[in-house]
Amino acid sequence: MTLQRRPHLENSLFPELLTTVRDLVLRFDQIPVSRKLILARLSQYVKLKVMEEKDVKLTFICTHNSRRSHFAQIMAQLAAHYCNLPGVACYSGGTSATAVNPKTLKAIFDYGFHVKLIKERNNPVYEVRFSAQAPPVTTFSKTNDDPINPRQDFAAIMTCSHADANCPLVIGADLRIALTYDDPKEFDGTPHETARYRESLRQIGSEMLFLFSGEQSIH
Repeated sequence: MTLQRRPHLENSLFPELLTTVRDLVLRFDQIPVSRKLILARLSQYVKLKVMEEKDVKLTFICTHNSRRSHFAQIMAQLAAHYCNLPGVACYSGGTSATAVNPKTLKAIFDYGFHVKLIKERNNPVYEVRFSAQAPPVTTFSKTNDDPINPRQDFAAIMTCSHADANCPLVIGADLRIALTYDDPKEFDGTPHETARYRESLRQIGSEMLFLFSGEQSIH
């Protein structure tokens, strides 16, 4: 069972993101087999929804919904758009709500996304865009059961080991998968901070593009 190949929507991306996306696609061979197997399982879920002509809803969950889950939501939405899968909607949440970390936003902005503050408060709300032709990703910290997130018929992807261990059941999810990433927070305040946030975004981006690419070769 494979996705019908669709032309990549390269020209619809902001120019500063286009080179980045092409580079991420070239990194597919660097994804470990163990992670490709996890992504292949999630890909099967996506393919089934597409074949049934149903919307694909993915919720990325970490502890505070401040770093990795936002990276995953934004990069997954970009990847779905790039691979011309309009029925994919990506969300994020946490086991608790805090605020999107400013370092997360800086990494996203530096990568070529357009970031706009639309509501200033203790937990600010932002719009993140990768294309003028696609709706923005609304970005703020929230719990995974926030009303903005789907309550049923979705896949829950655990992006940190703490959330994976402490949230064993995600109510309403069709599928729960652990796809955990190292926390770039560990490098906050060090000379490696910027590089580690960028590498986290790069790893997540490459894996999300692999997920939607239809090129699920495992080697």
